[in-house]
Amino acid sequence: MRNNGYHRLRYAHLVGWGMDLPERILPNAAIEASLNLEENWIFPRTGIRERRIAAEGETATQFAVKAAQRALDRAGIQPEEIDLVLVATSTPEHIFPSTACLVQNQIGAVNAGACDVAAACSGFVYALDLATCKVRSGSVNTALVIGAETMTRVLDWKDRKTCVLFGDGAGAVVLRGSDEPGGVMSSVLRSDGAGWEKLTLPTVGSKETYLADGVHQMHTIYMDGRAVFDFAVGALSGGLTAAVEAAGISLDEVDVLIPHQANRRIIEEAANAIHFPMDKIYINLDRYGNTSAASVPIALAEAANEGRFQPGDVVGLVGFGAGLSWGAMLLEWSAPPVLKDQAAVAAGQAGSNGNGRHV
Repeated sequence: MRNNGYHRLRYAHLVGWGMDLPERILPNAAIEASLNLEENWIFPRTGIRERRIAAEGETATQFAVKAAQRALDRAGIQPEEIDLVLVATSTPEHIFPSTACLVQNQIGAVNAGACDVAAACSGFVYALDLATCKVRSGSVNTALVIGAETMTRVLDWKDRKTCVLFGDGAGAVVLRGSDEPGGVMSSVLRSDGAGWEKLTLPTVGSKETYLADGVHQMHTIYMDGRAVFDFAVGALSGGLTAAVEAAGISLDEVDVLIPHQANRRIIEEAANAIHFPMDKIYINLDRYGNTSAASVPIALAEAANEGRFQPGDVVGLVGFGAGLSWGAMLLEWSAPPVLKDQAAVAAGQAGSNGNGRHV
C-alpha cells in the first residue's frame, strides 16, 4: 500500500507566539472631540481607552510578518521548517494573492503552503483549528497561524457606532506536532449565516447587489450594534461551554480565558451568564480596541509574555463576529514559563511599539 503522506494522530502544541502593533496611539479624547461627544463617552460603553492606528503605507502584511518573526524566534524554529502559513484577516492588501503568500515569501518559508482564512473576528480561531487538524493528521508538522488587521482603514470616522471600537495590529503563533500529550484539547466552530447583514464590509462584488440602499458604503464597516452585542454574549458564553464539554473537563478547570477583545461589557455579561471568574479572563482591549482577527493572538501573545501561563494550564480561546460566526478552543499550555529577563525582552519588542506617539 503506497504512503499517502498521512500518519497516526499526533498532538498539536503551541510552541511560539509574537505580536506587532503600530506606533501611533489614538486616545478616546481625540475621537470624542472630532465627533462632538461628551468627555469620557467611549470608555464606559466599551472598556476602550485608546487604540493603535496604522501609519500611512503600513499594511496588515507588514504587521503579520513582524509578529510571525517574533513567534518563530520564540519557538526557535527556522522559516524553512514551516509547512503551512495561514493568515486570518478581513483587511488584506489584495483579494488575491493572499496575505499568507506575501508573508510566506517575506519570512522565507520556502517549503510552506499558504492561504488566507476569512471569518472576520472569529478568523484566528478558525485558522488555528484548521492548522491543528493538519498537524494532528500528520500531513504537516509545523504551522504558522496569524491574525492581522488594519481595521481603521475601513471605518466611517463619522459613525460613532463603529469608529470608536477598532484598532490595528497582528498576532501570530506556531503550532508543532508532537507525540507528547498536550496542546490543543478541543475546538468547536459554529456559524449563523442568517445574521449576515448584522455586521458587514461591502467590497467589489457588492456594488450591484448590496449598495443601492444608501445606507451601506463600499469598503466601510456596517454594524447593527444591539444585534451583534446580543449575539456576542451568547457566542462567548456558549462557545466556552461547548469547548469545555468537547474536552471532557469542567469549566472550573479553565485557568485563563482569552476572548475576542470586542467590548468589555460583552465579556462581563458572558462571564456572568456562566459564572466564570473575571480574574481568569485576560483583557487588553483598553489599550488596543477591537483588532478583529488579530485580537485573540495579540492578547495570547501579550499574556504569554507577561508570564500568565504555566505548563499544564488550560487556556481557552473564543472568537466571535461577522458571519455571524464563533469559534472556541481549549489548549493545554506546554511551552516553558516566561522568565523575567525574557519578559523584559518581549516588552521591549512590543515596546518598540509600546512607546508610541499620541495623536
